[in-house]
Formats: sequence, structure tokens, C-alpha cells
Amino acid sequence: MKIAFYGSSLLSSYWNGAATYYRGILRQLAHRGWDVHFYEPDAFGRQQHRDMDPPDWAQVTVWDATPDDARRVMAQAAYADVVVKASGVGVFDEELLNGLLDTAAPEAVRMFCDVDAAATLEEMRGSETHPLRRRIGDLDLVTTYGGGPPVVAAYTGFGARRCEPIYNALDPETHHPVDPDPRFAADLNFLANRLPDREARVEEFFLRAAAALPDKRFLLGGNGWHDKPMSDNVQRVGHVGTGDHNAFNTSSTAVLNVARDSMAAMGFSPATRVFEAAGAGACLITDAWEGIEMFLQPDVEVLVARDGRDVADHVRELTPERAARIGLAGRARILAEHTYEKRGAQLDAILREEVGRKRAGSRTLGGSAAGSASYTEGRFA
Repeated sequence: MKIAFYGSSLLSSYWNGAATYYRGILRQLAHRGWDVHFYEPDAFGRQQHRDMDPPDWAQVTVWDATPDDARRVMAQAAYADVVVKASGVGVFDEELLNGLLDTAAPEAVRMFCDVDAAATLEEMRGSETHPLRRRIGDLDLVTTYGGGPPVVAAYTGFGARRCEPIYNALDPETHHPVDPDPRFAADLNFLANRLPDREARVEEFFLRAAAALPDKRFLLGGNGWHDKPMSDNVQRVGHVGTGDHNAFNTSSTAVLNVARDSMAAMGFSPATRVFEAAGAGACLITDAWEGIEMFLQPDVEVLVARDGRDVADHVRELTPERAARIGLAGRARILAEHTYEKRGAQLDAILREEVGRKRAGSRTLGGSAAGSASYTEGRFA
């Protein structure tokens, strides 16, 4: 079966934190027999900062960020069994949503993949004319990479037929322990792009802790921090490509995770960084959010901080031996329960169920089989 996925980028993680998620989920779907085609725009310098070649498990079409090319790639949705519009493509999001819903074959599953559900729902609450709010009844399925029961309740309250959280996870072939790299040696490392709805929390949990511990070394990776005032013991290293993430996570005593405002408020929303760090065997310190116990056990597999003072206390008291124990325990838990193999199996079962439901409904209504015929003829290009 064929899946047409329209997202920000599969090939580049540059200003695109969802790349790891897309790669983990779609690779697993491909291994389960799906013919995956990813459509991504040439926008925001991502194609100039690729950190992955087109994989053998997916076909990738890079389209020009113009109305004509958007229409061209949207037309290809007519030949897929599952059509996916992801949140935050970054260009023509409203046009893609409407166009893909209208173009998909009658028996195709129409899915919205929300990689920032808390922010999307906040926008929907603020506008009765929000594009997704107007078209939510035309979707068969909404998936989110976080949010848990509160997000499910919110989406179904807006009229979603079905909402399923498919959480972030670990691909152990990609993120795993490596030898430390002197470039990333520090007492606490933190990796995140500078974003308006995260900056105040970064100030509290990272920069405040750094200022309180002038004798400790802090390392900050990610875009946008070059002109941010911070204490002298913070080293800024800029964008860190995915190829360096393992070294970034294994070269410090501990690694920090800080959720964005909306995700912290919603809970049940571990970022990809949580699984990357744990998969590398790093000692993870995370800000407090509801649902952390679903993924890692506080004080055993992860350290939890309520504010910058807690972060500073953890860094001050942490010994290399305890950091190693926490890192090993966290890695064991993630490998046992939270891999993309498990997430892929979950989504595969959901999609096959939805495809079966739509096809049965199409037969009952006497629907056309033209779309299915075109799949078998291989007209998915």
C-alpha cells in the first residue's frame, strides 16, 4: 500500500526538529510493506543543510515553494492509499490541507500528523475559522507525537473522528552510545533551537543554572543563540547535525531537556531529545511535566527539575558514577518500551484498520475502484 506524506523535511533537521520523528516512523512503516513517498518543500535553507541522503526505504520529492509546484505535488495524492498532511510544513500549509483533502481518492485514508499538538490546539481554540477546525470532519485520523489523554480529548471535542498519540521514540541504529568527543565536553549540555515559546524556560532551566555555577562548564547547541546574553561559562556551538547528536549526548556529565511552553503545560509530550539522549546512555535532566513516569522513572532513569535551582542542584551533586547508572537505566527502559519499531507497529495496525474500513465503506456505497487500480499500475510518481 502507498502512503503520500507531506511534511517539512525528511532529509534535513535544520530548523526542523520533526525530522527524527518522521525518519523513525516512516522507516518502520516501509519495513512493514508500505510504499512511502515523502513530499517536502525547498524552504528555510533546509536543502542546503541536509544531514541525510534520500533513503532506500522512501521516495522523496523536493518541490519548489511556489503555488504551481504545490499544486503539482498535491495532485499526486490521488494515487495513494493513505494521504498525510503534517503540521508545520512551513509554506502553503492551508492550501496543502485543503488541496490534499480534496484530491485524495474517495477510499483513501486522510490523516493529519500533528507534531506540535499543543500549539495547534491553542490556535484552533482562538479562531473558529482556523483551517484545520473547518476541515477536521473530513479527516479519518489525527495522530500526534505527544499530548496523551488531554490532546485526544481536545481533538475529539473539535470533531475529530479518531485521534491517536504516536509518541516520539528511539531508533537504536541511529542513536546509541559512542566515545566522548572533546568538542562537546561539559558538565551539562543542552540542544535546542531558539524559539519564542521556549526561550523563557531556557532562561530559567539552563541559563539560570549556568549563572549559579560559574565553576561548571555548560554547552549550548542549536540555532539562534548567537546574540543571547549569557554567563561566560556557557559555550555556544550553533547547529549540531544529527550525525553529531550521539557525541553531543555522551560527552557531558548530563544532558538537559526543556519542553516548550505549550508542551510543558499539556504534559505527556517528551521531545525527540529525550529518547536520543537516553538511547545514547546519557544522564538526562528534564524539566517537570505530567506523564514523565510513562517514559522514565524519576531519580532512577531520569532526573527531574522544577526550576533552574533544581537543575543547578543536580549538576552540583551529580557524580560520574551516578550519572552513568542513571544513563544505563534510562537506556534500558527506552530500549524495552519506547523504540520506533514499537511505534511503527502501532501506527501500521491503525492505518491498516482505517484502510480496511474505508474500502469496506466504499464497496458498500458502490464507490469507484479507479484509485485502487492506479496504485497497482504504479502511477505514484
